[in-house]
Amino acid sequence: MIVAFGTINVDMVTVVPRFPTPGETVKGRDYQLFPGGKGANQAVAAARAGARVVLVGCVGRDGFADVALAGAKALGIDLTRVRRCDAPTGAQMIAIDPTGENLMIGADAANRAAVAEQLDGLLGPGVTLLTQNSLGTREVERAVARARAAGARVVYNAAPAEPVDPATFAASDVVIVNEHEARGYAARFELPTEFRAFAEAAARCFATCFVVTLGARGLIAARPDAPTLVGTPPAVACVDSTGAGDALAGALAAALDRGETLEAALGQGLTAGALACRETGAQTSFADLAEIRRFVPGARLAPAEPA
Repeated sequence: MIVAFGTINVDMVTVVPRFPTPGETVKGRDYQLFPGGKGANQAVAAARAGARVVLVGCVGRDGFADVALAGAKALGIDLTRVRRCDAPTGAQMIAIDPTGENLMIGADAANRAAVAEQLDGLLGPGVTLLTQNSLGTREVERAVARARAAGARVVYNAAPAEPVDPATFAASDVVIVNEHEARGYAARFELPTEFRAFAEAAARCFATCFVVTLGARGLIAARPDAPTLVGTPPAVACVDSTGAGDALAGALAAALDRGETLEAALGQGLTAGALACRETGAQTSFADLAEIRRFVPGARLAPAEPA
C-alpha cells in the first residue's frame, strides 16, 4: 500500500503564445480546471500504475475541494485521511507555452493545515510513504521520521528545494529531485553541481538512492553501493509537461511497492513521466500500468560510463 502525504490543489491551466515578462500581460484564449497538487498527483499516478493508495492531506470547505479530489475519487483512492478546514483549497495557476513548457504560480492555502499526525496508524512494514516538500519541510520531516521508525519504505520527492534536515534524506529509501532542485541542494550541502557528480556525492553522503530527473533527457540514479544508472525515456510528442515529474514518482513508488527491482521501477517511472507529456493537464494525462508496460521497452536504462 502507498500512503501519499502531500498537497491537494485545483489547477487552472491556460495555453499562452509565450510567457510574460515582469509587468506584462499575456492572455490565453481559454482555461481549464483540473485536479492537482503534488500529493494528489502522485497518489493518482501510483493508483493508475496499479497501487492501492491512501491520500493524506487537507482541502477547504469550498467548491474547489470537489474539483481537487475528483481524480482521486474516480480511481477509488482512500480519502478518509483527507481533512477539511476553513482555509480555501490550494490552487495552482499554470501557463503552458507552444513547446509544452509550463510556468506555475501557486497558493498553499488549506495545504498548510496538513500534519504528520494524520498518518497515525497507516505506516508500517509493507507500506510505502510517498511525500514531497510541497507541504513545507516541517511536517514532511516528521512524516519521514515516523515512516522510518515504523519500518515503512520512503520515496521522497524533495521538491521544491527547501532547507531540509539531512536526517530526512538519510531516512529515505529513494530521493527524487529535478535539475533545479539538484542545484539548490548542491549549494546547500556543498556538493558538486554537475548532475551525475551531485547524484553520486549525495548518494554517498546520505547513504541512499538519489535520482536526478532531467526532463526529456531522462534521469541519473546514483546508489552508494552499486553502479550509477543513466535512463532515457521513450520518445513522445510533448504537448504539456505539467505533472510529468509526479507521474514518474508515482509509477516508481508503485513498482517498488509491489516488489519490483529499482531498475524496473526507474524504467516504469521514466516511461510514465514521458507518457504524461502527451496531453494537457496532470492527472488526466497519467497512463495506466498496461500502457506503461507497453511503452517501457522504449526506455533505456544502463550503467553510466566510467567517470
